[in-house]
Amino acid sequence: MASVVLSEAEKLYIVHGVQEDLRVDGRGCEDYRCAEVETDVVSNTSGSARVKLGHTDILVGVKAEMGTPKLEKPDEGYLEFFVDCSANATPEFEGRGGEELGTEIANTLYRVFSSESSVDLKSLCINPREHCWVLYVDVLLLECGGNLFDAISIAVKAALFNTRIPKVRVLEDEEGSKEIELSDDPYDCIRLNVDDVPCIVTLSKIGYRHVVDATLQEEACSLASLLISVTSKGALTSMKKVGKGSLDPESIFEMMEMGKRVGKSLHIALQKVLDEEESLGTSRQKVGFLG
Repeated sequence: MASVVLSEAEKLYIVHGVQEDLRVDGRGCEDYRCAEVETDVVSNTSGSARVKLGHTDILVGVKAEMGTPKLEKPDEGYLEFFVDCSANATPEFEGRGGEELGTEIANTLYRVFSSESSVDLKSLCINPREHCWVLYVDVLLLECGGNLFDAISIAVKAALFNTRIPKVRVLEDEEGSKEIELSDDPYDCIRLNVDDVPCIVTLSKIGYRHVVDATLQEEACSLASLLISVTSKGALTSMKKVGKGSLDPESIFEMMEMGKRVGKSLHIALQKVLDEEESLGTSRQKVGFLG
């Protein structure tokens, strides 16, 4: 992961500020940076989104392709995650530098979406044991400015909300062989229900307190962080501790409560933005280099 080098005086300044609930950029411990969310930014995908959270810039594309259901779940479709850490994001990702982080992020996403309630995978099944929709979720890190996991989870949820899957019919002839007929109408499609898709809230312990949406400088002062995936109803679906430091049980419970609280407000704000974008339809103005 991208990192910055800070002097002891700078670290002390950040830690003392956090203890007083005043961070370097003026935020409180529970405040997120201003986030920009834009959907339908890549034309040759089933759904896409771009999220800018401070200096962190994430692009997600979702591609729906027909595949064969897994043996253990013959009546469900499934999601596949791939994370590409662009060398433009930070020089540390050059060569094979970003592979390890990409694998870690992909594994975290698999874990977050392993809950059966997150996405209705049965709606992706076309013909049990034979055909289903496979959603390939490609994540591209364009810029790395701290708090990657949260920004990626927001972008993935926005891209899944924007995803449109063509409607198909299974036709059976007299001999019993089945044919799949794809709808000609591009607007005749199914949408995913993303109400229960969790967002990740990363809580970084700095000194005796913990903060959400840490910048690169704050991450350099934190020895341990807790990744919590929270649904819009405030339910915890998974938890993961990262970093070399330790967390005592009391801190973990405090972080969980704070994560639930912040996660619920994050979902409300995100859904409001997504509904506003949806209401604009094709008339909305495209911004950024993908416009």
